[in-house]
Amino acid sequence: MTASAFSNRNSTEAGFTLVEIAIVLVIIGLLLGGILKGQEMITQAKIKNAINDFNGVAVAVTSYQDRYRALPGDDPNATARWTVQAPASGDGNGVIAGKYNDVDLTKESHLFWQHLRIAGFVAGLTTGSGAATNPPNAAGGIVGVENAVVPTVGLGFTGLTLCSSNIPDKVAIAIDSQIDDSNSATGQVRAQLQTTANPDLAATPATGYVETGVSQYLVCKAF
Repeated sequence: MTASAFSNRNSTEAGFTLVEIAIVLVIIGLLLGGILKGQEMITQAKIKNAINDFNGVAVAVTSYQDRYRALPGDDPNATARWTVQAPASGDGNGVIAGKYNDVDLTKESHLFWQHLRIAGFVAGLTTGSGAATNPPNAAGGIVGVENAVVPTVGLGFTGLTLCSSNIPDKVAIAIDSQIDDSNSATGQVRAQLQTTANPDLAATPATGYVETGVSQYLVCKAF
């Protein structure tokens, strides 16, 4: 074997050719593009699901009121109407008592979900302890209702308020932008920055959204 041939073989075995490196870079680019596209699709799905939650519950409440002339959860005739499921009745005062995240399943804010489920406006169990639990949202939080009272609590709202917790900052910003005024402190949609999961409803909203990539918001919408 000549010295020239030996040298050529060693140089070939010593590293990758430019073509091989180019192919690897293309593959890496495709993989990264696929990952980023997948993450964006997940984010868009969360945005869509959260908006559907707000719109769907609003329609369910309106439909319930049209049919039974009462608010779900506050309905004073629920027990007599549904003898098989035998849910508790509300007091009929036009106010849904209890926090959106209340741990007491006998509160009207939990009966709200059982009444809607029995009436067929919301999917889920109609009897047992699970019948009155909050439905989950797409972000791993919960969806709940609360009668906001200013200035004690309520993000500046008064009246019935629907809240969705643990919403990632990017999703919260998109929700407010798509269905309201993009401002966390004003309009029909408002939000508070979370420091814990499923926090109590605060008296005042956040002064503005900050997208850090790790922040979460409690996003609420007035009925």
